[in-house]
Amino acid sequence: MDEHKFCFILCTNNDILLSEAIHYISHLNVPAGYTTELLTVTDAASMTAGYNEAMTASNAKYKIYMHQDVFILNRNFLSDILAIFRSDASIGLIGMTGYESVSPDGVMWHVQNRLGTPYKRKASYPPLSDYRYSLSEDGYRRAALVDGFMMITSTDYLWNTEDLTGWDFYDAWQSLIFLLHGCKVVVPTQRHPWCMHDDGGVLNLTNYNRYRQKFLRAYHAFLGKHYSEIMP
Repeated sequence: MDEHKFCFILCTNNDILLSEAIHYISHLNVPAGYTTELLTVTDAASMTAGYNEAMTASNAKYKIYMHQDVFILNRNFLSDILAIFRSDASIGLIGMTGYESVSPDGVMWHVQNRLGTPYKRKASYPPLSDYRYSLSEDGYRRAALVDGFMMITSTDYLWNTEDLTGWDFYDAWQSLIFLLHGCKVVVPTQRHPWCMHDDGGVLNLTNYNRYRQKFLRAYHAFLGKHYSEIMP
């Protein structure tokens, strides 16, 4: 592993969104002594397959898995995530939003104690809304699960391609993989949102329930659990 390297990883099927995401990435401040790389995967069989392909192709210690419709607004983003990883060697995964508990029904957002402050597009006018969730401490808060629009890792664990052959539940599944390997999952305190998720406010849930059932079977022992009950 190159401990002084960040890798941005995106699965993409839209050149316009990808170009916009890269525009924001190109304007980030890179910490002294560090380098960055960008890996994009087109025509991936699934999110997990695409992420595994890029993960194994990069020797970067820090990997930033992000959707093509995510635009990073915090120009000191790289320094800020590096500071979090350096503050505690057991932190393995950072997300921009997350939840302290695993929902009993497997639907991540059915848990009320949401963490994080992204900008997110809504279908209603005005089109851009600032979703703010108070974090009581400076630095970060621990979570059980983080949302998959951006997931930042300091160590590599394979994404589950056997069970997750589509585009759902890879985030919840991978969050628990990190916890079960003894790695903390956290969400940074963001007084101003670090990124915008321009997803149009419309969820594609065509195959969502299929993968939800797989998640419920695989992680039934952790449903309704607080992160401290999974990883003390």
